[in-house]
Amino acid sequence: MNIHFFYHSLVSDWNHGNAHFLRGVVTELRALGHTVTVYEAANNWSLKNLRAEHGEDPVRRFHEAYPGLESVRYDPATLDLDEALAEADLVLVHEWNTPALVGRVGEARRQHGFVSLFHDTHHRIVTNREAMRSYDLSGYDGVLAYGRVISRLYLAEGLAKRAWTWHEAADTRRFRPLEPSACDGDVVWVGNWGDGERTEELMEFLLRPVKALGLKARVHGVRYPEEARAALADAGIEYAGWLPNFDVPEVFSRFKLTLHVPRRPYVKALPGIPTIRPFEALACGLPLVCAPWEDTEGLFRAGDYRLARDGRDMTRQLEELLGDESVRRECARNGLESIRSRHTCAHRVGELMTIFHEIASGRPKRRASRRTAALDGRIPV
Repeated sequence: MNIHFFYHSLVSDWNHGNAHFLRGVVTELRALGHTVTVYEAANNWSLKNLRAEHGEDPVRRFHEAYPGLESVRYDPATLDLDEALAEADLVLVHEWNTPALVGRVGEARRQHGFVSLFHDTHHRIVTNREAMRSYDLSGYDGVLAYGRVISRLYLAEGLAKRAWTWHEAADTRRFRPLEPSACDGDVVWVGNWGDGERTEELMEFLLRPVKALGLKARVHGVRYPEEARAALADAGIEYAGWLPNFDVPEVFSRFKLTLHVPRRPYVKALPGIPTIRPFEALACGLPLVCAPWEDTEGLFRAGDYRLARDGRDMTRQLEELLGDESVRRECARNGLESIRSRHTCAHRVGELMTIFHEIASGRPKRRASRRTAALDGRIPV
């Protein structure tokens, strides 16, 4: 098939977690023989900040880590969607795009007949519903939502014709257990400070337990204000700044365990959505201890990770895990089994293909693109 993605960025994951999943999905689609084109605005916010802080080296390293993964960087004012999408079979548009672009893709779908899906991986449908009403989804076949509560809201609010739950998952071609080159410490946490959405939670579930136990810990992430860095230093935690996501597995391999501290909107308003970090940690065979969140969709099994009720319980569980290597190994083994059996990007691509065929089977036949016909054996590539 000829598949097009309109996302914020494929190249940059600076404060942009959606790039993780996108890279894995595009890789799996290409491995199946599909033609995939990813569009990102030429001056997008994430890439601009990445270059401002780290120069061109991370961009070079991205291309080394993902050979063959390229994006088309476009100017919204000059992008010719009719030409770009004339041969498209499937188009996915992420909710970080502007309402204007979302509407234009919907209009192009009416003209060319491809299957179009709007992909929502954020909490604005709950926390800023009016902003989401500015998106005209009348030209779309439906919404892909990374949690059941979000897909149900789109339908209940009348914002979409149809909606499917499409959770994120681990890119297991990259996120996998590695032999450690060294042991750098006890606990590593990879995540951003969170714009005030989890400040209290980070204090309760990360900083205070680490300080109380005198652990050797490291934090990677961006947008840490001075007061946050001072609090980390007071807890004896090393702050190591931004970490390219493709380097995370190697860093995970050098620590004994990691944590998941979800942002408050996900815990309170969007239960059942773990975000992508737990999938990636478990895929690396790293024991995981979570601050409270409710797995309402049954994504994981008992024993895949530990759940701490409060800061005191987090301190107790960290002490237990760090004191018993056999318990850590059992936790790591359980989590890794669940990822490999249910939560890889290859699994999600299979789900996407099922959704595509469900939509396409209920619509009049259209002229196949040259690439789709080639995959079906009707014409030579």
